Amino acid sequence: MRIVFMGTPDFAVPSLEALIAAGHEIVAVVTQPDRPKGRKKTLTPPPVKEAALLRGLTVHQPERLRGSETAEEIARLQPDLIVTAAFGQILPKAVLDVPRLGCINVHGSLLPKYRGGAPIQRSIMNGEPVTGVTIMYMAEGLDTGDMISKVELPITDEDDAGTIFSQLSVLGADLLMRTLPAIEAGEAQAEKQNDAEATYAPNLKREDERIDWNRSAREIFNQVRGLSPMAGAFTLLEGETFKVWTCQPHPAASGHAAPGTVIAADEQGIKVATGDGVLLLTTIQPAGKKAMAASEWLKGAKLAQGTAFGGDQA
Repeated sequence: MRIVFMGTPDFAVPSLEALIAAGHEIVAVVTQPDRPKGRKKTLTPPPVKEAALLRGLTVHQPERLRGSETAEEIARLQPDLIVTAAFGQILPKAVLDVPRLGCINVHGSLLPKYRGGAPIQRSIMNGEPVTGVTIMYMAEGLDTGDMISKVELPITDEDDAGTIFSQLSVLGADLLMRTLPAIEAGEAQAEKQNDAEATYAPNLKREDERIDWNRSAREIFNQVRGLSPMAGAFTLLEGETFKVWTCQPHPAASGHAAPGTVIAADEQGIKVATGDGVLLLTTIQPAGKKAMAASEWLKGAKLAQGTAFGGDQA
């Protein structure tokens, strides 16, 4: 088939590579513009762009697809199918109407739950026991189209956003390859979503990353691993940002310590009282330093029992 592929992050790369390996003609790749990244704000291409250029594919990077020259080019190319995976923009009707077989999306959740831009992170942050990938026909709404196929993946306590992203990207590519023959033959059986069961996963904001110590140890544990290894969760220590990369609920008693209070700092890590239970911080990143084991940081830092995390916004 003649396919236009649209995607941006690492999650989308296995799907692109699977399409190429299966012999489909990728007539164009559409991705987001290069963005500043890191402390030095170095202009960095999206992973999909890098993968596409390595294979000699034509890449388009419109800031906004609607009304762009890229949209006109897609119409001119007359692809059989458009495949998207974590592209990051809603496709306008003028683009949705172009391919004779429609437009499909590889979405990182079990729809209709977690429609939106951050389904994997928010599934973990909300303590879901299972997630997955849904391949769906695209409609004008946000992840509202009819569902074609699904695959499930358990979320364990050992998982974080990074491990789930990696697993779902591979499962999504495999599901895409198993789903395409029916689409190409015009035999795909699509199921409408039950809007009453829909939940949403909006893109993450700075406030989603801040730890609220009034929450339970389990809830904060889910928040931390849902944000790792991307943005990371943070709190404040003496007014400065203090990131938490790994942690775990701990059976120690918090006594009458207020949420956010350090109740012990030793070779295990930093034990902090929460609104319900104790959280053991094991990998941390103080302001101006690299991520490190909390036990290593404590060898050269003084963190007295009774120290309070939190304070004013950074």
